[in-house]
Amino acid sequence: MTAAILTSMVEMAILIYLLQLATATAAASSSSSSSLLSYPSHQFLAVQDIIRATKSASHVPQTQLLDQLESDESHGGRRWKLNLVHRDKLSDSDDGHRRRTEARLERDVKRVAILNSQIGGNRTKGGIQGGRFEVEDIGSEVVSGMRQGSGEYFVRIGVGTPPRSQYMVVDSGSDVVWVQCLPCKQCYQQSDPLFDPANSASFVAVSCNSPVCQHAETAVGCHGHGGGRWCRYEVSYGDGSFTKGTLALETLSFGDTFIRNVAIGCGHRNQGLFVGAAGLLGIGGGSMSLVSQLGGEAGGAFSYCLVSRGTGSLGSLEFGRESLPTDSAVWVPLLQNPKAPTFYYVGLSGLGVGGVQVTIPEPIFKLSDMGHGGVVMDTGTAVTRLPTVAYRTFRDAFVAQTSNLPRSRPVSMFDTCFDLNGFVTVRVPTVSFYFSGGPVLTLPASNFLIPVDDMGTFCFAFAPTSSGLSIIGNIQQEGIQISFDSANGVMGFGPNVC
Repeated sequence: MTAAILTSMVEMAILIYLLQLATATAAASSSSSSSLLSYPSHQFLAVQDIIRATKSASHVPQTQLLDQLESDESHGGRRWKLNLVHRDKLSDSDDGHRRRTEARLERDVKRVAILNSQIGGNRTKGGIQGGRFEVEDIGSEVVSGMRQGSGEYFVRIGVGTPPRSQYMVVDSGSDVVWVQCLPCKQCYQQSDPLFDPANSASFVAVSCNSPVCQHAETAVGCHGHGGGRWCRYEVSYGDGSFTKGTLALETLSFGDTFIRNVAIGCGHRNQGLFVGAAGLLGIGGGSMSLVSQLGGEAGGAFSYCLVSRGTGSLGSLEFGRESLPTDSAVWVPLLQNPKAPTFYYVGLSGLGVGGVQVTIPEPIFKLSDMGHGGVVMDTGTAVTRLPTVAYRTFRDAFVAQTSNLPRSRPVSMFDTCFDLNGFVTVRVPTVSFYFSGGPVLTLPASNFLIPVDDMGTFCFAFAPTSSGLSIIGNIQQEGIQISFDSANGVMGFGPNVC
């Protein structure tokens, strides 16, 4: 086990302890303000270990990668998952850490534009009711993709009968499950052969008079004539990407677990930033997402652990009640935005630097009655976005406590960077999220100071936004088990790490 991985494990242990301490303290004295609570003010960033990890990151041959992805674990027949491989392992060539970072940030700008467009659109057409399927606890590895367009994390699942293995973008900010299909009038390049519904015994096109078509949020009419008129779907994204085709019921498989009659889009015209993946697996909060379609106990609960950058660690995406931690997790309420039911909103009351809450008016993070603002947890956004006023106050507090570190020029969206070349470790102030109700999530140092090259340039991994919407991105989520229990309206952090 490398020093970098050991350091990460120690950081995560501290993180979980802080979460437990915060919740226990808040419960013991609910009248005490968060500024009166005591938290560690500093921690250490293992600079040289992280730099070595960026230099040693290498491409994994596809045959080896597939072996890792298709090896599963069974837990008493009720819980199953595949292994997680980090996104950097999927690149056909190593362009260097600087180029990988630049590509990630370029995708991230487009992703945030998509989210703001989707939430700004506020489509309110009713969705289908999630049916209850014969499935208990299922899971699949999440693959964080390198060159697969705008998607950050990927899962490999089976589509159809017999199942055809496909890479799918996993997206907590989408409600749609869709895959590119033959015959394809307009398709982008993907890693696997295109799915041919004619070769699947379980594929059933949804008819126009079906309740699924009549209530599906993505349905836009019918096509065909005579005895065959099928439901058309269309999904457009804020960056100009889209998928269009036929709505269908199909079987999806995760290893030896089969989920029948899942409403999916069979895309005959597809364009945009999904290059490499066959389609998208939406796990948002809306009625068309896979989470909702699973229904009941299985559909109402899932968890994921996004593997940390630069390590060989494994992560997972799991569905079902048994995917939820039974103890030691810290739970925060999920907030409902009726105008954007897809997204997972949480209440954020403030930010902390060096163990002290920064003075930021709480209304900055408030979700208004009109559905504006608020804070979204998102797997597809890399860098956490904060309203400009909040970001500047937060950043200035961090800069004030790191005046001893040599600065470097800004990089892309990062305006606060440091030249840590030659340092083995550095002492940095802690960075924390203060959630409504008391819990405090103190991040590992590697989740807020990240390398942007392999020469020792590290940047403060937050960015301002002119939008009122705050987004907690996947860099800040890495290595932490994140759980969602929609039946009880809560989201949990920990206790597991990856």
